[in-house]
Formats: sequence, C-alpha cells, structure tokens
Amino acid sequence: MNLEEVARLAGVSRSTVSRVLNGSSGVSPATRAAVESAVASMRYLPNQAARSLAGTRTDTVAVVVSEVHDRVFDDAFLTGVLRGVTSGLGGRRAVVAVNPPSVSDVDGCLVVSMDGHDPLPRGLSVPVVLVGRPLSGGLAYVDSDNLGGGVLAGRHLVARGRARVGVLAGPPDVAACVDRVAGFRRALGASPPAGVVPCALTPDSGAAALAGLLASTPDIDGVFCATDAIAIGAVRYLRSVGARVPEDVSVVGFDDSVAATVCTPALTTVRQSAEDLGNTAAWRLVAELSGEQDLPQSIVLATELVVRASS
Repeated sequence: MNLEEVARLAGVSRSTVSRVLNGSSGVSPATRAAVESAVASMRYLPNQAARSLAGTRTDTVAVVVSEVHDRVFDDAFLTGVLRGVTSGLGGRRAVVAVNPPSVSDVDGCLVVSMDGHDPLPRGLSVPVVLVGRPLSGGLAYVDSDNLGGGVLAGRHLVARGRARVGVLAGPPDVAACVDRVAGFRRALGASPPAGVVPCALTPDSGAAALAGLLASTPDIDGVFCATDAIAIGAVRYLRSVGARVPEDVSVVGFDDSVAATVCTPALTTVRQSAEDLGNTAAWRLVAELSGEQDLPQSIVLATELVVRASS
C-alpha cells in the first residue's frame, strides 16, 4: 500500500496525507482525524528510509498498537497514551500502526498491547519499549502500579466494612488485570474473595459476570472490577435487579475513565495516567536510542484511589 491509497480512503490529497504524517500545521482537526483513521485501518507505515541519507537513522519511532482497529482513536486510554508519546519523543516523528504485518525503517518501537503473551515485540529488530507489563520477562516496559492499585481498592472496601467481596477479574492473559487482582487479594489477607470471575473488558461482560457471581454467591456486599468498563456493567446490572449501590453492594473499578465520572452513581476507582504512561515510555525509548546506559528495564508509575458515590 502507498500514500495514494491512504489519501483515497481518507478522501484527501496525497500532499495532505504527507502533511499529517509529518506533523505539519495547517490541517483541520477533522481532516487530521480522517487521515489518522485511514492510516490505522490500512496498517500503513511510511517508508522513512527514502528520507534518510544513509538509511541507518530515520528519527522516526513506530507506535504499534497490537489490538483491534476500532480501539486506536476511539478509546480514551489509547488517545492519552498517544498524546503522551507525542510530547515525549523530543522532536522525533511518530507513526502509528495497528497490528502491522511488519515494522521497518524506524529507529525504535513503542508497543501498546493488552495481550501479555503478545509475540509481536520479540519479533522486532529495533529497540522496543512496551506500554504495559508483559507476562514473560526480557523486555523493557512502563506500566502503572496495578498491584498497588489493587491493594488500595481492597483496603478501601475492607474499611467500608465489606465482608463478602467478589472480583470481576478481566481476562487472564492481560497482565494489568492479573496484577490488580493479585493486589486486591493481598489487601484481603487471610480472607479470600467470595468469588473471582474472569470476563472480557466490556460493560456487557461485566454485567454477565456479576449475574453469574450473584447466582452462586447471592450475599456479596462488595465488588472489585479490574477495569471501569467492567464496573459500569456491574453497576447497571445491580440497578436492574433492584440492588442499591452502595447501600447493598459497593463497587470499585480501575482506570478513572471519563465514564467513571458520569455513570450513576459516580464510580469509585483507581486512577492511572495514560498520558504519563505514554510520555514515560517515549522517554525510556529515546534514552536508549541516544545511547544512555544502565537504564531501568521496568518503570512503574504510581496509582491513586479516587473515592466517589459507588462505595
């Protein structure tokens, strides 16, 4: 695929696509969004080697999103990560690709993936930094303190007097969810959760998982959810069956998404900063590309409990 095909899909000229990819001004937000969407859907990576005198340095970093296409520009978390990456690259270009078949003609890669066993990062021949902990070692990464955030959530529910607490754990191959649940278990100490149910990362899955949990454990008085999306589904289900939140069941999520502030009741959650994740990952990669030595393989950023009406 080439620049002309991207331009055709976006409904703009070839020169407009070039201006967007080079970060030039004079492009409207709507046009820029159309080009970015076309770039993502076509998995297009510009060939920067043609712009490089020797082909050994391109001053370009690939931001590889190893996910389904419709989460690149619509998902607030990924948008925050990309914003942070852009501000942290120190003048280098960033090109975004979703599930690309290969990556070439870039100096390094930032990989955003929710799959803890994702093989893509290990197959790249340039320096790589992950946004999110992989489930196996050997790769540099930046992540939020998901385990510590789980501890904060658990201690909060215990302090609220909740004695029968269930967990909607998210997928078992997402390291962030694994760590959050591990932290929550640690906070409960010798008292295990009343039930732990894996589920997908959507409100509908959260609702279905809670329905199953309540069928087997009807006396739960608290729920910790691995993400806000799961928690919002749980709250909706509780209200649909006449349960009061938080009087009957307290609910705590994780992420501090925009949706957490507008749902009813507003969601208690653990805050992480997507923009800080992207910015720090960009700094770590640029430092490596610049030849800095003895860099940390892992960087973990603090999380914070945000108490609202759901607990």
